[in-house]
Amino acid sequence: MYSEAINHLDLGANGLPYPIPIHPNLVHLTLGLFIIGIAFDVVGFLFPFGKPVFKYLSIPATRSNFFDVGWYNMLASAIITFFTVTAGFYEIMLVNSPPEIESAWGLGAMETMLWHGVGGVLLLTLIIAMTVWRGFDRYIWRNDTSCQVRLGYLLAGFAIMFLMYVHGTLGAQLAADFGVHNTAGHLLRMGENPNTLLR
Repeated sequence: MYSEAINHLDLGANGLPYPIPIHPNLVHLTLGLFIIGIAFDVVGFLFPFGKPVFKYLSIPATRSNFFDVGWYNMLASAIITFFTVTAGFYEIMLVNSPPEIESAWGLGAMETMLWHGVGGVLLLTLIIAMTVWRGFDRYIWRNDTSCQVRLGYLLAGFAIMFLMYVHGTLGAQLAADFGVHNTAGHLLRMGENPNTLLR
């Protein structure tokens, strides 16, 4: 029944019912929002050391502004990551028997998809946990201090960024090594010129 439903979809050269994969684009939004959130919280955390630099450069900056940007980017990252993971699972269900080769990490396509899916759920959970932690720091635990975050929070953010790097590498291997939803790769395997789509 499931395979019949997929067969009724009008799948394009990338194996999806739409011309551009949604998941990779949302991934970059998740990454950008999370990294910017942590980066601004780092600047806010280190603000007393950078204050002379801001003054020298005549940049009117306050510590709370950096923490505001950090908080709202983390919140947006948690929200968009729901859509990122949802789109990822939808698109991974439409994968049509990837080639039986190994990635640079020695994994087959199905193993890579499995780890990438599990990693996506894990990262969603961690991003939500970080957002809740950040919200408690902002509004309850540290609302009466000028520094809204602690060093432990920032270190956890860097650890999650490393996990994002590993997870993103798995996703890149799905597209590059296995050609999963890779329009140009699929057309090249079929002996067609991908540049004809741009004309």
